[in-house]
Amino acid sequence: MAGNTIGEVFRVTTWGESHGAALGAVVDGCPPGIDLDEADIQRALDRRKPSRVVSSTSRREGDRVEILSGVFEGKTTGTPIAMLIRNTDAKSSAYDALRDVFRPGQGDFTYLQKYGIRDWRGGGRASGRETAARVAAGAVAAKVISRDKIDVLAYTRAIGSVEVDPQKMPADKNFRKAVENDALFCPDKKAAAAMQKEIAEVRREGDSLGGVVEIIVRGCPAGLGEPVFDKLDADLAKALMSIGSIKAVEVGDGRALAAMRGSQANDQMTRKGFQSNRAGGILAGISNGERIVLRVYCKPIPSIAKRQRTVDVRGQERVIEIQGRHDVCVLPRIVPVCEAMVGIVLADHLLRQKAIRP
Repeated sequence: MAGNTIGEVFRVTTWGESHGAALGAVVDGCPPGIDLDEADIQRALDRRKPSRVVSSTSRREGDRVEILSGVFEGKTTGTPIAMLIRNTDAKSSAYDALRDVFRPGQGDFTYLQKYGIRDWRGGGRASGRETAARVAAGAVAAKVISRDKIDVLAYTRAIGSVEVDPQKMPADKNFRKAVENDALFCPDKKAAAAMQKEIAEVRREGDSLGGVVEIIVRGCPAGLGEPVFDKLDADLAKALMSIGSIKAVEVGDGRALAAMRGSQANDQMTRKGFQSNRAGGILAGISNGERIVLRVYCKPIPSIAKRQRTVDVRGQERVIEIQGRHDVCVLPRIVPVCEAMVGIVLADHLLRQKAIRP
């Protein structure tokens, strides 16, 4: 299976399956001398774990990380950093009835077409469980970019029919605290309460919800990215689209720009800098020093208790109701995953830029 590695200089490879013995990541290209220990990575993993909200699965993995290499006496050595996260609460028997059935909205059918074999236990490699390894690697990336005062913050912008009110957003200095203090990572208290209510209603119906995550990068210097195939926005979009459930990525004002005229869409400049940021901090594939603003659109979780039509591996039509332990909505658990993937791309491009302009 190809496609398990991302990055050119700062390279991340993830491995493992949902119901295997463990999963993890190998980070290659991390500079030496950076302070790093298991507690740094654990804090990131704890944000991704099932929370106290009604959207979360009842599966309770400890997600305790073990650093196997690449760190000595609390500092990175410049050699590959291998991290291990053991699976301790997998219940594969819950999937016995689905081993020969294609679940609607899942990768069962496409995986079988590609490989001729699939791990039916919780989706195997295609499971959202794989993102724990990404978050571990993202914690390392965050250490790399923080040396240049680059900060990545994601939050829940919408769940189902409920969206935050831009007028209710806290000031910059309070924004991170407001996000971290909410179980849904939503800084708008009124919207968060409405989201919780809608999630509870949908859970009772045996259904699921999608949502929107916005990611804001502060402190990114101008000059990161490449002008053609490795554009910064292209690499960010690819990294975010590699996360299961994400079906669209928007940069800056995104699709709204398609309805504007050039005189409206352009971010005009003065000696003091840009007068607006409709481009979302990236021009011609290269960061311009403004905030990078991204939004991702997540589809509803496909594993639902409602009756659905499908077929089995023999082509026979079936009707299924998926039981087991599943999230109702991918948010808020996908929020730290989005942060991780953006951090990984920025770390890679930052180190690439330092290689040509130290």
